[in-house]
Amino acid sequence: MPSPLRGRDFRLLYTARVLSLTGDAAVPAALALAVLRATGSTSALALVLACAMVPRLLLLPIGGVVADRFNARGVALTTDLVGCVAQLFAGIELLGGHPALWHLAVAQAVGGTASAFQTPTIAPMITGTVGADGLHRANSLIGTANGVTRLAGPALAGTFVLTVGPGWTFVLDAASFAASAALLAAARVRHVPIPRRSLRADLAEGWSEVRSRDWYWTSLIAHSVWNGASAVLLTLGPALAVRRLGGEGTWVATVQVGAVGLVAGALLAARVRPRRPVLVANLGLALLALPLALLAVTAPAPVVIASYGLALTGLGLLNPLWETVVQMSVPPRALARVTSYDWLLSLAAAPLGYALAPWAASVWGPSTPLMAAAVLVGASCAGTAAVPGVRRLTMPAVPREPEQPEPVAVT
Repeated sequence: MPSPLRGRDFRLLYTARVLSLTGDAAVPAALALAVLRATGSTSALALVLACAMVPRLLLLPIGGVVADRFNARGVALTTDLVGCVAQLFAGIELLGGHPALWHLAVAQAVGGTASAFQTPTIAPMITGTVGADGLHRANSLIGTANGVTRLAGPALAGTFVLTVGPGWTFVLDAASFAASAALLAAARVRHVPIPRRSLRADLAEGWSEVRSRDWYWTSLIAHSVWNGASAVLLTLGPALAVRRLGGEGTWVATVQVGAVGLVAGALLAARVRPRRPVLVANLGLALLALPLALLAVTAPAPVVIASYGLALTGLGLLNPLWETVVQMSVPPRALARVTSYDWLLSLAAAPLGYALAPWAASVWGPSTPLMAAAVLVGASCAGTAAVPGVRRLTMPAVPREPEQPEPVAVT
């Protein structure tokens, strides 16, 4: 089977995604250091992060409607330009030497809003540039790029922060958005138009597509628990690594090995085609219970590090398999709306994990929330095996409805 990268339009899309992912992977570390340098307050950092997360979660379903109503390429191009302006503003603010907290908060809120409209465009752009027989390899390529950028992004941010300051990291992200927009402007993406109806009707149709598939909505519950448990680990893990497992280097190694595992999982997904992909992928997600439980009992650092790498390998395996099954099962006319609900439900528990983990640790100690998260994520992800649709689903699951591509002009 020829590589999807031989196709001009997917090659442009893939390059645009790699550039955008690289800039986005570098920003969180630079943002944290910049806010802490400017204010010295973790509460201020939480406020800025919330300004990015809240609009993204709230507006995701509307972003899905917009991507289905209009050509996903045009929506993604527009959001790239908005993201470019927001990050360039933040970069200039930081380069000035005296950043105002509310300026950074506004910039991240604008960026979060753009992300809400951009995220649902990814699946329609992949299906609009790749044939059904190339979807699995295309999603594996995107998954591998995601893992590599997550591995390289923090190192890139650290280099910029320590040499020329955090502001240049945001300028780099702005440049990556601009380059991504330029590449998307040259790409051609097939679009399946939908009838013009009310916003409420479009939202209801997208939710109906999710609700009608038991394998889909039950898996989304498990994915949401996974993200909530991951938030518990990422909140309590650094302090435990510093106090009990040997210092900051242990946590840095844990995160880096996790990123390596993410890449390994995506590479593995490119080579295997399990008969029951959703079942295999969800069982892989259950591996997150290992590092959570091992941290709770203060296992030796090498064991914790290796277990987190294994857990992220499960995540890297899930992403391409899941995306391919969804893209081949959901009608193209509703794909953006369905994936917007996918992201919304999957990420919804993460803020809860970030908020509850410190409180629970202060009341019962860190071992209790870590072990509780381990039990929840293991039970919810492995428990999807009890769902008939998960056990029976094969690839391809449901024939996609015939497409009626709309000629695309550069807009």
